[in-house]
Amino acid sequence: MHLCALLTLLLPFAAPTWGADYNAFPDLGISDPASLQEASRVLEEELRLAARPQTYLLVDLVAHRIAIKARGVVLHQIPIVGWSGSASDQMANTFRLIARPPVVRPIIDPSSAVEREPIALADMPTQYRVTFTPPFNLEIVPAAGEDPIRWAWANVSDWWRQLGRWSSSLMAGHTSQNEPSLRITLSVEQARSLAWSMVDGMALVIRRPADQ
Repeated sequence: MHLCALLTLLLPFAAPTWGADYNAFPDLGISDPASLQEASRVLEEELRLAARPQTYLLVDLVAHRIAIKARGVVLHQIPIVGWSGSASDQMANTFRLIARPPVVRPIIDPSSAVEREPIALADMPTQYRVTFTPPFNLEIVPAAGEDPIRWAWANVSDWWRQLGRWSSSLMAGHTSQNEPSLRITLSVEQARSLAWSMVDGMALVIRRPADQ
């Protein structure tokens, strides 16, 4: 408990580049030991990441937002519309992105004189699934009201994957341990913005609700 309080107080001053206006978790329930323990874990992970010049992602499931950060400073925040997950007990880690979401663009004839335009935000996908190491899966889906077709396809794909895992476990005669996974719903614009921000090897930290 003393470690949690100490980290909460000292984090803004841990490195000069964090900035005096850094506010870690304003929604933190100080009277809740589980919330304090989770916040302490996340802050320790962030301190290690902020020691190097890199951008990383903080998925805050308590505050319902994704923060793109560098040196502890928030560069951009993305509101989470909704989320669901599995094996949250295995999410207490720092994950590294294996490969950023693919960008599918129309194929241009190499002999054509038409010059290809640079990749723009509008070219980014709105529904995608990315994997991390240690094993962790993150699926981004657009809000149903903005892109109902992709939202429905994401639900069908998720159902099909769950059915495949269940069938494999049944045939093997035992319950297999699922990899931790998150399914996050974002607005179409914010889904593209997140895909644009991702780079191979990018770190990700998750702040879980105390009851998870």
